[in-house]
Amino acid sequence: MSKHTFLVAVAVAIGVAAGIAGSHRAAAQPGEHDSGKVPPGKPEVVELNLTPSSAQLAACMPDARVNVTVRLTTDLRGFDVFHVQATGLPPNTTFTTFLIEQADPPFGAAEYIGDFTSDDHGMADNTFRLIVAEAFASTLVDGHRVRVDLNQVGAWFADPTGDDFCLGPGSPVTPFDGDNEAGVQAFNSANTMPLPPP
Repeated sequence: MSKHTFLVAVAVAIGVAAGIAGSHRAAAQPGEHDSGKVPPGKPEVVELNLTPSSAQLAACMPDARVNVTVRLTTDLRGFDVFHVQATGLPPNTTFTTFLIEQADPPFGAAEYIGDFTSDDHGMADNTFRLIVAEAFASTLVDGHRVRVDLNQVGAWFADPTGDDFCLGPGSPVTPFDGDNEAGVQAFNSANTMPLPPP
C-alpha cells in the first residue's frame, strides 16, 4: 500500500468514526421525545380570561380584565411560560396565583405559583415559569396515592384587608398566601376553558 493510499484510508476511517460519535451525541440531546423526534419549534399557546369570583366583586371591579397566556414549552425547555396581564384592578394590590383542582369553592388541591401586583393605575403584568399543562398534586388518601390534575386558575387578594374596599372590614381571612393569611378569591377560570389535561 502506498503512503498516499494509507493516509487516505486513515482519513476516511477517522471521518467515519467521527460521524458515528456525532450521531450518538445528537441522539442523546435533551429535549427530544422518546420516539427520537425533535419537538416542533412553535409551542402551543393557551389563553384564559379570569373573571371575578362573585357578583359582588364583579360589581366592585366592573372594568377588571385578567388575561392569562400559557406557552406550553415543557417539551422544549423543561417548563411552560405563564403570563398574566391585567387592567382595571384596585390600585397597588397584590394577588396570589394558584393552579387549582376546582375553580369555585372548596377549590380542592392547589399549587401556589406566584404573585402579580397592580400599579397606581390598576394594571399588572407578570410571568411565571413552571409546568402548567401537566401540573398535578399527589397525596395519600386512605393509604393509597392519588393524583389530582390542576387544570383551573385562581387569584386571591394577598392581604386579608385587600378585599375590604368591596366586602368591608369583616371579610373572611383565607389561607391562600405564603404566610397563611389572604383575602377571598378575587378571580378564577370558572367561565373559560380549563387548562388542557396531560
